[in-house]
Amino acid sequence: MTRSPLERESIPAPDAAPQAGIPLAGYTTWRVGGPAEWFAEPATLPELISLLAWAVDRGQAVHLMGAGSNLLIHDAGLEGLTLCLRRLQGARIDPATGLISALAGEPIPTLARRAARAGLAGLEWSVGIPGTVGGAAVMNAGAQGGCIAERLVEVEVIEPSRPETPHRLSAAELRFGYRHSRLQEEDLVVLSASFQLEPGHDPRQVTARTTGNLQHRTTTQPYHQPSCGSVFRNPEPQKAGRLIEGLGLKGRKVGGAMVSDVHANFIVNTGEATAEEIESLISQVQAEVLRAHGIGLVTEVKRLGW
Repeated sequence: MTRSPLERESIPAPDAAPQAGIPLAGYTTWRVGGPAEWFAEPATLPELISLLAWAVDRGQAVHLMGAGSNLLIHDAGLEGLTLCLRRLQGARIDPATGLISALAGEPIPTLARRAARAGLAGLEWSVGIPGTVGGAAVMNAGAQGGCIAERLVEVEVIEPSRPETPHRLSAAELRFGYRHSRLQEEDLVVLSASFQLEPGHDPRQVTARTTGNLQHRTTTQPYHQPSCGSVFRNPEPQKAGRLIEGLGLKGRKVGGAMVSDVHANFIVNTGEATAEEIESLISQVQAEVLRAHGIGLVTEVKRLGW
């Protein structure tokens, strides 16, 4: 892996001092969520470390978010400091070796396209995932038969209580599972991740596959409506969307929340949904599937403030 992002030169960004009472709905793909008691968007790793130290000094809880997908924030908002890492971007790509090192806020679709243009195969499936490198590592994000665990080499992390002491965890140490990693269980902040892709491919062919995957996603999922992505994990070998659709639940609504009529494993915000309405609809779908099939659907969604 390349040297730690903490060792790299960094151009100072605008002041990232915490702000009070910032509404979080605009920072989530579901477009719901109340205000943060304190909120900041660090653009550099030194800013991130400074903000974590600020929270520790004041005994504030820390909540992390990236692109705001796969996230349901309570209508009452969040106490403590909420850090949005989507501005923490940057990636280094080595076309010769296929090694990529990216900061936590780097968008996965951007990384997939850059890799394709460099003739690196292995991330074509990820181009439609509306998330960041850090969030994808935490969730072991996946789509169309691929997942992050197949390509991730290691992550660099820090503990919020000790932000000056980063350390690395290999893929094996992350205990990856289906939409799961050790990072969901421990109080760790992902700074960066490295991936090993396959070099030497024709960039035009890799780009064509990447574009094709995105087109498939946009035509089979409610890509242009506010959602969090897939709501439920697939209870393999069953597919959550098929179970839900088979019960006639497409179009089921609670307030402004609706089971998508395009793909039943998506719940969309039709305009004025609240987090409470989305949560209620999730519970209804789970109850219907359990009653009909005896299967307890597990959510992929991370809840904050509940």
